[in-house]
Amino acid sequence: MPLDLPDDTVAAFDRAERVSRGLGLEIVAAMPKDGRIEATATTFWFGFKDDVVVRIRPQPAGSRVDIRSVSRVGRGDAGANALRIRKFLEKMKED
Repeated sequence: MPLDLPDDTVAAFDRAERVSRGLGLEIVAAMPKDGRIEATATTFWFGFKDDVVVRIRPQPAGSRVDIRSVSRVGRGDAGANALRIRKFLEKMKED
């Protein structure tokens, strides 16, 4: 589910990077010109790695942010990726 913001893409990117770090994501690549942040999340209990990508795209009235989170291992994640996405979007709205 994308999030539309009134911020321009530069401000939205800065906010997304700040929120990502605040959620404990390890930023692997931050590409402001591409509007893309790539990060790794590590699960608490077993240390599994999940790949996270945040994209920021311009919109007529601001910007659109979307996030994807995918487990590297296994089929099920007990809802961890969906929860991570919800938390990210909630924090983006608050920040």
